[in-house]
Amino acid sequence: MPVRSAYEHGVTTLTLDSPHNRNALSARLVSELRDALARAADDADTRAVVLTHTGNTFCAGADLTEPAPTGPLELARLLRAIVELPRPVVARVDGHVRAGGLGLVGACDIAVASESSSFAFTEARLGLAPAVISLPLLPKLDARAAARYCLTGERFGAGEAARIGLITVAAGAPGPDRALEPLLAGLRRGSPQGLAASKRLVTAEVLGAFDRDTRALAEQSAQLFASAEAREGMAAFLERRDPAWMR
Repeated sequence: MPVRSAYEHGVTTLTLDSPHNRNALSARLVSELRDALARAADDADTRAVVLTHTGNTFCAGADLTEPAPTGPLELARLLRAIVELPRPVVARVDGHVRAGGLGLVGACDIAVASESSSFAFTEARLGLAPAVISLPLLPKLDARAAARYCLTGERFGAGEAARIGLITVAAGAPGPDRALEPLLAGLRRGSPQGLAASKRLVTAEVLGAFDRDTRALAEQSAQLFASAEAREGMAAFLERRDPAWMR
């Protein structure tokens, strides 16, 4: 199973456990994660959800090895499910995050990453754009930084991710778990009603973006994925070569 669930002391932990494809957003992983989130929402004992991973990659984005990668509307529904969940969702990152994986981090209410973690918007290098994942991300990111990293595809570290608003805390040694302790302790003290109402307040702008722009951005994403440039970009990525447009 690409998603494992465990419960302890008011916290449900959902672990992306598909290291063979770097926890890519396969159709099965997306479906299982949505189902696991729904179960956590229905669990009266759950005060918070932690989203974490096995292996050295939190999430590599779309699974380009699938004949039909996860569609943009399916990805939008998953991201919205995180944002709308009536429980706080906390990302625990201890590895690499690429492309659509940044959308998962951005949809979470709180995100903690180890200093060794790295991040990159790689879409433009594949003939694509971070269209759907912009819904939870752009309301939170520094505008200048968003432009830089979406356009260049540069890698950046946890410290920069915290500076630009992608994550909450860049955790030094001994890693993200120590940084999570006071955050989860605070969430455990929250009442279900209080947490849900407070989350609605702080996610209102993001949900407004989903309401306004989901369909248009999903259509744009689908058009890009179907384009000749994207086919070349994805083939070049899988074949570990430079795309034809490289100068």
